[in-house]
Amino acid sequence: MRKYVGEMIGTFFLMFTVGCCVIAAPAGVIAPLAIGSALMIMVYAGGHLSGGHYNPAVTLGVWLRGRCSVQDVLPYFIAQGFGALLASIAAQTIKGHSPVTQMTLSVGPVFAAEFLFTFALVYVVLNTATAKATAGNSFYGLAIGITVMVGAFAVGSISGGAFNPAVAVGLGWIGLISWSNLALYLAAEFLGGACAAWMFLGLNPEDR
Repeated sequence: MRKYVGEMIGTFFLMFTVGCCVIAAPAGVIAPLAIGSALMIMVYAGGHLSGGHYNPAVTLGVWLRGRCSVQDVLPYFIAQGFGALLASIAAQTIKGHSPVTQMTLSVGPVFAAEFLFTFALVYVVLNTATAKATAGNSFYGLAIGITVMVGAFAVGSISGGAFNPAVAVGLGWIGLISWSNLALYLAAEFLGGACAAWMFLGLNPEDR
């Protein structure tokens, strides 16, 4: 049970940071820096409890890679989704339900952006936090957080920079993206996570 609580807490603070940066958004580079840092500190804080996924696409990739029990996949998804929804409500409450301008999205660029940086995120997670060659390192949380920060800088203006199905649900709740586009995000992110796992296994056949 504690690993599911750990996933809920970590996802909560990641999405809470996203929500507070999206609602009445501050100018400049604050949002990507804050979001990447939030993920980093939560990975370090809860990695020993649950692996520090905080992202259903990461859970999928870690399961396909062989480092997550199939019995944990659905409970992780539920914990992550619940944490993201609670965080979205908390952010709205704290920021006073300030208006959020819904993004105008283009299907192709959004799919590409979410697929590529979810792939990058899961690929980094697998290589820094699950690979035998990097076992016991102290940089995995920094690498994971910076990957999200880089993605937010690179394509945040295109897709909102979710790279995470739970965060995508939270962005839908807050109103940055429309619910009608949620399936696009989920498809791109889960496919990105799966492809990252297959690439990891292809490049590291001995690390199964």
